[in-house]
Amino acid sequence: MCTITFLTKDNPNDFTARTISERSLNVKQVCQSAVSRGGADISASSMEHATELFLNEMAYQLCDGYSINTGYFTANITIRGVFDSPSETFNKDKHSIIFRFNQGEKLRAEIPNIEVEILGVAESSAAILQVTDVKSGSVNDLLTPGRNLKIAGSKIKVAGNDPFIGVFFVNTASNVRTMVEESDMVTNNPSELIVVIPALLAGTYQLEVVTQYAGSMTLKEPRTAVFDRELTVQ
Repeated sequence: MCTITFLTKDNPNDFTARTISERSLNVKQVCQSAVSRGGADISASSMEHATELFLNEMAYQLCDGYSINTGYFTANITIRGVFDSPSETFNKDKHSIIFRFNQGEKLRAEIPNIEVEILGVAESSAAILQVTDVKSGSVNDLLTPGRNLKIAGSKIKVAGNDPFIGVFFVNTASNVRTMVEESDMVTNNPSELIVVIPALLAGTYQLEVVTQYAGSMTLKEPRTAVFDRELTVQ
């Protein structure tokens, strides 16, 4: 079942839905569920091994220029950036490579089976809804240090006099917090931030926005908006 909450926009009569994700499942957990819930006729470990083999081969074929159509999703590789002439070669500082995934027919066929439960109006607090790595075009996934990151949300403007407000990248392995310098805040609006990503090491990160902004007023204590997906520096 898909559960959602409503977030108010600037117009008090308009609402937009926000899904609530209980947690993220990895390959092992999906395979275990396929056996315990779905009645799969092979062991979870065998299914996990076969799935990893498939995904590894799929990644190889994608890197070799092939498109993939599993029925549930399609995938292909895309090169972004402008080439000034037909003879210009690929330049990683100017061009980027990304993988694109789109829903397939089998997944679309499941949409009518999704049951939606409205839980009510969400708390009117700061929320990060989507992040876009401008260099790669990746949404809610990759980070490119030294390049811009667009952060879309609600009441995320960094404001206040508390010394601990700002935009932070928290390494999920070490818990080291890296703050975006004030000079690297390109855009600072209630619904959108654009920041220069710090020189982060390879790994996964949690994005946090700490602010005292609350619309027409400033909060006495800062509040933290945490993005619910991990972001990766490759």
